[in-house]
Amino acid sequence: MNSSPSRRWRDSVTLTLRSTFGRLSSSDIDRLQEFATLKTYPSGTVLCREGETERTFYILHAGTVKITQRVSDTEERLLAMRGPGEYFGEMALVDDSPRSATVTTSSPVEVIEITDEVFEHVLDTSPALARLLLLRAQLTLRENMQSQIAELHDKNRDLERAYRELQAAQAELLRTERLKRDVELAAQVQRSILPESFPSLPGLGFAAHARPARVMGGDFYDVFRLDEQHVGLLIADVSDKGIHAAIFMAVARTLFVTEARHALSPRAVALSVHDLLMSISSNDEMYVTVFYGVLRLADRRLTYARAGHDKPLLQHADGSVDVLDGAGRFLGMLDVLTLEERSVQLRAGDRLVMYSDGVQDAMNHAGERYGLERLRQVMARHRASRAQPLADAVIQDVLTFQGDAPQFDDITLLVAAID
Repeated sequence: MNSSPSRRWRDSVTLTLRSTFGRLSSSDIDRLQEFATLKTYPSGTVLCREGETERTFYILHAGTVKITQRVSDTEERLLAMRGPGEYFGEMALVDDSPRSATVTTSSPVEVIEITDEVFEHVLDTSPALARLLLLRAQLTLRENMQSQIAELHDKNRDLERAYRELQAAQAELLRTERLKRDVELAAQVQRSILPESFPSLPGLGFAAHARPARVMGGDFYDVFRLDEQHVGLLIADVSDKGIHAAIFMAVARTLFVTEARHALSPRAVALSVHDLLMSISSNDEMYVTVFYGVLRLADRRLTYARAGHDKPLLQHADGSVDVLDGAGRFLGMLDVLTLEERSVQLRAGDRLVMYSDGVQDAMNHAGERYGLERLRQVMARHRASRAQPLADAVIQDVLTFQGDAPQFDDITLLVAAID
């Protein structure tokens, strides 16, 4: 900073004062110029700092300054740029309030500075200058107030918009939470439909696992007494997933359990369920694959019908495996349905594994399918196991193979052990 009171500056300073205060008389200009100080500052110099109290009035003689105001601890906004002939800091001479903004040189500048002591003296001798500066201070104050009011309006609009968005988000969150609770309740209801235990019969054991791909699945299974001499074995897979599949599953299972009381022929029961599904379902894309068998307790003979379902594996005590085949299409979609009914003799040591396609189709991160061969291998390793240990071993093998890869289909398993 350099002070330069020499006469070579007087003419240019006088011109600046006259252009700035053109309404003042020559004597007022001369008096103001006599006590003013011309100083130079490099670019980047802070002349006034927001929040500080400092009573100096500045008139730009050369160069430019920027006026900024803090928005936060790390952010500021640009209020204005000032050039030659413009002035700032007049409010500091009117009252003792702290600076409302920061003024920083944006280029090398020359400024005419008038301190409060000089200003008081000039005001005593120049009412015109006092009136001019007071009017200017009033105008500045009004502009600041209008700017702040406009800013408050903008902030109020932003606040109202944010409040509306918050209300909408809260409403959506409530809807989502309500839907989530409804789905969880529906899933609990669906799980309650599946049996928690199976009939206790001499020389027979049953076990099952169901792992839906979503909160609710479309697979179902059951083992139920038909009469004193017959037991029904049922496993099925609805074509879709989610809520619609869960509803369709509940309806199909109820129809099977009901119709099974009317006939011992698996084929007749499956055909009856098919007709009923066709009559009550309006969704022509929903269907169900089924394996349904009737086990005669007296001689352990299993009669079954396979309506498009995965073929169960019957492993014998010697390790050999039979595939329970049989022609038949899924139920509940196409009018004409042909089903084949077959029978197989079960013997001591046999293990019947019924499963949904989610077992074979389980995939790992490498894109490999679990497949039928892996299922055969785990059955062979546990062929002497009872129903529950065998079911546990199979499901654990499938889940270990799948790892943390996504599960795309329900995984369901029903095991019958002949001891």
